[in-house]
Amino acid sequence: MLEARSVALVGASPRPGSLGARMIAEVAKSPAAPRTYLVNPRYEKIGTERVYPGLADLPEPPELALLAVPDAALGEQMGAAAEAGARSVVIFGSAFDLRGNHLRQSIAATARDAGIQVCGAGCMGFVNVARGLRAIGYVERDPLPAGPVALVTHSGSVFSALLRTRRAFGFTVAVSSGQELVTPAAAYARYALSLPETKVLALVLEAIKDAPLLRDVLGAAAERDVPVVLLSAGASARGRNMVAAHSGALAAGDGAWQALAAAYGVHRAGDLAELADTLELFCAGRRPGAGRGLAAVHDSGFERAHVTDVAAEAGVEFAAIGAATRRRLAGALDPGLEPGNPLDVWGTGRDTRELFTETMSALAADPAVGAVALAVDLVPEYDEDDSYPAAALAVAAATDKPVAVLASVPAAIDQQAAARLRAAGVPVLESTRSGLLAMRHLLAPRLTAPPAPPPPDAARRDRWAARLADGASGAELLGLLRDYGIPAVRAASASTLADALAAAADIGYPIALKTDEPGIAHKTDVGGVRLGVAGPEELTTGYADLAARLGPRVAVCQLVPQGPELIVGMARDPALGPLIVTGPGGVLADLFPERTVALPPLTMAAAASSVSRLRFAEVLAGVRGSQPCDTAAVAAAIAAFSVLIGELGDWLEAFDVNPLICGPSGVLAVDALAILRR
Repeated sequence: MLEARSVALVGASPRPGSLGARMIAEVAKSPAAPRTYLVNPRYEKIGTERVYPGLADLPEPPELALLAVPDAALGEQMGAAAEAGARSVVIFGSAFDLRGNHLRQSIAATARDAGIQVCGAGCMGFVNVARGLRAIGYVERDPLPAGPVALVTHSGSVFSALLRTRRAFGFTVAVSSGQELVTPAAAYARYALSLPETKVLALVLEAIKDAPLLRDVLGAAAERDVPVVLLSAGASARGRNMVAAHSGALAAGDGAWQALAAAYGVHRAGDLAELADTLELFCAGRRPGAGRGLAAVHDSGFERAHVTDVAAEAGVEFAAIGAATRRRLAGALDPGLEPGNPLDVWGTGRDTRELFTETMSALAADPAVGAVALAVDLVPEYDEDDSYPAAALAVAAATDKPVAVLASVPAAIDQQAAARLRAAGVPVLESTRSGLLAMRHLLAPRLTAPPAPPPPDAARRDRWAARLADGASGAELLGLLRDYGIPAVRAASASTLADALAAAADIGYPIALKTDEPGIAHKTDVGGVRLGVAGPEELTTGYADLAARLGPRVAVCQLVPQGPELIVGMARDPALGPLIVTGPGGVLADLFPERTVALPPLTMAAAASSVSRLRFAEVLAGVRGSQPCDTAAVAAAIAAFSVLIGELGDWLEAFDVNPLICGPSGVLAVDALAILRR
């Protein structure tokens, strides 16, 4: 498909402005000059070119057929492509019919039976800039900008917008994959990584169609140190209603994307502006060294404060510069200006070029600095002063570290100055927030592909799979956790008052008494929990109440000291399968639904990272005089839970450990809920 040497243009037309006419013109611009055959039974010639009545009449099977025909003709032409031995097709139309998805399903079945790759339906086609093939029916500039970015997007609008941007990046290949009736986005990305010219992978996706292939591609990109920048859309409504467990609700929305990003070091952009700034920054080709902090030089006290505020919100760290750097800065600054980072250098306004060049050079030389930003508005200078671009160019020429201009108002940028900078390899980031977020991506530590899962303990897995299938009680689930190395409270199931009294005597008062009836996911919500039951009389009263209202089955549990509570759970994503969800637990799981979502298995480091990304991590670290929790024990419990899910995930729709009580001396799981796959 992407390197086709013979192309059939089905629906070719001489009518100016039509899709069929544009398709002819665009394919003709292909530097690779593929053998091209026009197909349309209504014409014998278009210009001087012969037109064939159908695909069956071509002198050879085409490697690629572009179908610029109405939806009503797509089924017939897809069948003709299969009979003619076509290897691949592009379907521009939406393949819509009044019978729902019947046409799309029929097209996909025909293609799969014939081994045909399909770009679309509902797509803009593709351009292979690196290999010289244009397979589009919409007018794009010629030549297209060549560069290190491989773009795969579900959105045709994003496809066109990025191809036409004035930004300093070009493409190896750009694909508008549309509905992915047959060929998934990950297949194009895999091809793109096979091109040595591809240095950055940009993905704009709404859904995951082939999760194993996508994971392979992201792993390969991580191993090759090719940054992957992702803009995702389309939160899953199904995910919000996935299961009754908290973990299912918490994993909804972008949980799958978050898990992929965390596992493979994918850079997630929040919008198109951030995507464009990040691509331009990565395409400049410079990476930070050992230092990972940002240095910024400003010509405005207010804008320095503003950038500092936005950087704090965006999670961008400014480098802690050394004493030698401060002394060098002090020697260059006007009296009254404080040497530091970020740095405001505007004093008398004299010797602007020399002042900015020296201060930026001083910061670039500091070992803690990973990248330098000239944070100015870059507006047109009506006195023709070019001090800012000249300073940025001089510093970039003298250092290997990334140097960029961080502008603030996109509409005010001097495009001539920006073009001059970009031509010399100095990125111009077009707004404060998106530019700082791009810097955060550039300065982030590089990740490698996640580890392979450990070999399963088959005997343990089979034993617990059988118990789960039989309907393991809440008390048994706590035993399951202990078997996988997760500390849990002592507990026993009981279906009579006598059994409950015996269990309490064995565990020791005070105890916690909870309903253990199947189907009750959230015990607190139905008044199914009694804490601090002090003795047999109180237990008798409590049991009678629970049995009357909810049923006779209860769990008698060891009572543990209070502490910060986490939920550690598993939710099943339709594409990726089991995901590990971590967030505030207990009643906070409903009130403050922040969470991190990760792919199992998790190393200790990955588990610790999943907790550190929560704001709740500040509570675990100790607040208002409380002792800090044992975060190593927290990470160990989450890593062990990921092993449990790796072995038993095929049997589970969801699994909650809620709450996991955290304290200075370790963690204890207090309750668990398992929901089996239907």
